[in-house]
Amino acid sequence: MSIGIVGLGYVGLPLAMEFAEAGMDVIGVDLDAAKVAGLREGRSHIEDVSDERLQGVLERCHFGTRFVELHEAEAILICVPTPLNDNREPELGPLLGAGRALAQVVREGQTIVLESTTFPGTTRDYMVPLLEESGLRAGTDFALAFSPERVDPGRLDYNIRTTPKIVGGLTQDCTTRASEIYARVCEQIVPVTSPEVAEMSKLLENIFRSVNIALVNELSILADRMNLDIWEVVDAASTKPFGFMRFEPGPGMGGHCLPVDPFYLTWRAREFDFATEFIELAGKVNTNMPYFCMEKVEHALNEDRKAVNGAKVVVLGVSYKKGVGDIRESPALKLIELLTKRGADVRYHDPYVPELASYGLKNMDLGEALDGADVAVIVTAHPGVDHEAIARSVRTVDFRGVTRGVTAPV
Repeated sequence: MSIGIVGLGYVGLPLAMEFAEAGMDVIGVDLDAAKVAGLREGRSHIEDVSDERLQGVLERCHFGTRFVELHEAEAILICVPTPLNDNREPELGPLLGAGRALAQVVREGQTIVLESTTFPGTTRDYMVPLLEESGLRAGTDFALAFSPERVDPGRLDYNIRTTPKIVGGLTQDCTTRASEIYARVCEQIVPVTSPEVAEMSKLLENIFRSVNIALVNELSILADRMNLDIWEVVDAASTKPFGFMRFEPGPGMGGHCLPVDPFYLTWRAREFDFATEFIELAGKVNTNMPYFCMEKVEHALNEDRKAVNGAKVVVLGVSYKKGVGDIRESPALKLIELLTKRGADVRYHDPYVPELASYGLKNMDLGEALDGADVAVIVTAHPGVDHEAIARSVRTVDFRGVTRGVTAPV
């Protein structure tokens, strides 16, 4: 029997690799024909999946664009994107499209699991009616569950196998059957009583981080006005062995989860006449951080009696986190937009991001980028970059606290 995976992106492809490496056949479906063609040739489009790893299991993987090929799969895992629209409301188009397509191929005895992050009630209120258009009954003729992905790109200590896997089925039998599927590739299964609990747990995880990042970001602005080193403050507070968890300030929040997922719950909460004020305030604080960063760059240039207009500004790190090339929702992009609008000559160095095509920029050699620079801005502190040496050679604005104590050039 085989495992079917719908959506071969940052969530689906690593999952496909885990099942294939565990000895199972995988049927991967994605509507992007170019992506599928690359995978068939052993070329990965995901940073966390190397070409070598993909090629090592290619004989166990069948990649295609047709849902009909999922008919004989033992289980089908749905890993499609769940973005926000321009009004910051859930865009369920890809998910609903997958549900409609699966209704044409689902068969009795299959297990279907939704992994895409979404609001509580999606599995029961949206997926059940769609899938039951097949004439089969969810929870009786086929098992249905929700199991949130917990991928942290670039992280080596926790992966799909070692991260506990939450599973919430439509019925107890659904939970059991989905858990048995995941137990083949996950060391610990965490069963919960319903899909809604599993859906909410994923949002709680991300909202917890979002709110705490917003808190320390807001305090970083206050500390700046009070002429205090926020990183020293965080270091001191972190010595408390109980009741405190370390979060660090930064230029904003990026990635495929934190800037997006909390708004799924704020949208859903409105249906219950409830305002999620903490969540929305956190989003506002984190979204505004690039504007604070812009002010800091202006102040740094002012110290040298220079204007932003015409200044050569080097952005160090444009991905959303260190050690990866993922630029989704990266605060560096907003900062680049702000700098460009004010007339700055912006260049960037990021060994993980070869180009920013939509901005007309390409990664520059570090020495070339810094040549003649008026200010360097550390947005993402990638490993392997000597940020302290940079801060000693050119005026530097550090939003990651990696050059503390370094004397700036006069």
